[in-house]
Amino acid sequence: MEQDSQFQFIKSGHLPEVTALQAAMDGFTYDKHAHEEYAFGVTLSGRQDFFSSGAFHRSTPGNVIQLNPDEVHDGHSGIEEPLSYVMLYIHPRQIEPLLVEAAGVNSTGDLRMRETLMQDPVLRNHILELVRLIASGVGSRIEQEHLLYQMASRVVQRVGRYQPDERVRRADRLLVQAKAFIHENVDADLSLDDLSEAANLSKYHFVRLFRRQYGITPHQYLINCRINAARSALETGASLGDVVYRYGFSDLSHFNRRFKRIYGMTPKQYQASVIA
Repeated sequence: MEQDSQFQFIKSGHLPEVTALQAAMDGFTYDKHAHEEYAFGVTLSGRQDFFSSGAFHRSTPGNVIQLNPDEVHDGHSGIEEPLSYVMLYIHPRQIEPLLVEAAGVNSTGDLRMRETLMQDPVLRNHILELVRLIASGVGSRIEQEHLLYQMASRVVQRVGRYQPDERVRRADRLLVQAKAFIHENVDADLSLDDLSEAANLSKYHFVRLFRRQYGITPHQYLINCRINAARSALETGASLGDVVYRYGFSDLSHFNRRFKRIYGMTPKQYQASVIA
């Protein structure tokens, strides 16, 4: 039953843009969504079934899951047993300088995270240890920073260099323009015309390209961005009423429903869990 599922989000006391999640799922199913952060997780028990990067994945205990920012995914328990897992959500500002340094490149655009699901005991142990330190509130800043750098170094070891063709580069650039426009205007009343114009594409071509590239429609992505922005506002202590109004949800019930399908708890519960 869904009510038996438990989700605990813990923000790092030392790394300002790192959040750990400890999850136990029994009957809960995530809607398709995406995070603005990198996500690194480990399946602890049960089986973690999810769709991401154009493929369906089944993660058994010990597997490492890696998701890039804005990578659309869902998730549920794949067997009758309850599912438990941990996840680290790391903002690009926190980890990309480490990835660039470890890889010896100019930007993360020169890197490609090829793997979504993997068996990697080294990376798994780094993730589990960083989650443990954050969740228990122990250890120093330098310990957590060191583990994060160790994670970045291990990820880079598994990453290959690539040079996409110019046609792919151009499509990516246009869609990135639209995504940046959404983030800059996430609290505005945007139309599909606004978004397609930001990408310099016809409306039909824009919708088709966007859905093919990211697995969701521009409207779904906009709602997802609003929920992520609302989550950040809640972390700073914003009131539920202000958040609902600012990000264009019809009412608190609508916001609660949307939020819970992504984070497994209501906005009020989430705010209480991350603000001491």
